[in-house]
Amino acid sequence: MKVFAKIKNSLNTNELVVTTKDKSKVISVPVKASGYGSAVSGGEFLLASLAACYCNDIYREAAKRNINVSEVTVEVTGNFDAEGEPGTNFEYKPVIKSTASAEQLRELIAHTDQVAEIHKTLRKGVSIGLVQ
Repeated sequence: MKVFAKIKNSLNTNELVVTTKDKSKVISVPVKASGYGSAVSGGEFLLASLAACYCNDIYREAAKRNINVSEVTVEVTGNFDAEGEPGTNFEYKPVIKSTASAEQLRELIAHTDQVAEIHKTLRKGVSIGLVQ
């Protein structure tokens, strides 16, 4: 499944569109105070991606186990200490509201950690190519 993202920025305008399976979604992102660039950093988007992926996958994996989940909160932290340096110390903590037992939730959380696609991608490493 091919996924596509595009951001177009000009003075006081961000146009962020993501597309999967020919279904496009526009994401509202504020511009920086200067009017140019995104007020949300790439690092923040990366952490948001980890949170959204794990959240969505909890619901998916819970449904496979017939576990009713009424709410998921995922907090993600990481450090970006210097310009041009990669992020470090990424950690996340899920909190799940469910009628399932504590043991069922522990198993669901651990299993989802192993199958969450963004998490697996970052753990494996990924080739990123520049097209000019």
